[in-house]
Amino acid sequence: MATTTATHGTLSVPGATLHFRSEGRGPVLLLSQSGEGDADRTVDLVPHLADAFTVVTYDRRGLSRSTLDDPTRPVTMADHADDVARLLARVADGPALMAGFSMGAAIGLQAVARHPGALSTLIAHEPVMPNLLPETDRAEHLAELAAIQDAYAAGGLAAAFPAIARHLGIDPAREETEEGLTPQPLTPGRAANFAFFIEREFTAVTTDEFHPVQAVHAAARTGTQIIPAIGRTTRETVHTYRCALALASRLRTQPARFPGGHNGNTAFPRATAQMLKRMLGR
Repeated sequence: MATTTATHGTLSVPGATLHFRSEGRGPVLLLSQSGEGDADRTVDLVPHLADAFTVVTYDRRGLSRSTLDDPTRPVTMADHADDVARLLARVADGPALMAGFSMGAAIGLQAVARHPGALSTLIAHEPVMPNLLPETDRAEHLAELAAIQDAYAAGGLAAAFPAIARHLGIDPAREETEEGLTPQPLTPGRAANFAFFIEREFTAVTTDEFHPVQAVHAAARTGTQIIPAIGRTTRETVHTYRCALALASRLRTQPARFPGGHNGNTAFPRATAQMLKRMLGR
């Protein structure tokens, strides 16, 4: 594991100020987080990558230290994709590597389409992207996201967490992890991030008209490699798993199988780092 020093920075973008974190040496690898995750969510993963990559993580606009100029304005998936491109223009000298998880994978796919050439490779791990699915499955995916929002509105996080676990096929009582992980308690800041994620970013996903075929076509034009990925233990009924399979089908490839389930990057950081290094040629 590398011994490096992390640096922090801010970047002004239209409508927000982004906070980001950089650590390591080598080609730029942007990690785009799932759920309520901010730049520190992958604190256990980054040190195992920093000997091979300059690892960049960031707080999505509206989360933690990335503040909105107008908190009442809707946040869109296009905003997030544009933020990725602007952040990479700041930290990278050319096309960068990106590993996106769930929400982060959906952002990465849209960044490929909106900003051709910004990425050389995108690993898209179980993207939350209903538009990848056939109509019936898409409707089910949207209904599950709406049900989580309804549960949160009725009973807060205590009601939302079980709904999220069911949506992702997670059994918290049986979830396996590597040893020695950094505790991730539900602090007030993390609770606020969950609220923003459920109330605002779910809506960004469910109202987004972007179709992933645009990313597939853009990647073909620019030579960007898109690698769909799934968790080895994710249930096949989970909609994000099926989104990854649908993406793989469009790309005429097979999805990479990562350690753990939907949240394997945080539950198995050492094994995930080994997988990323192997896939990205480091």
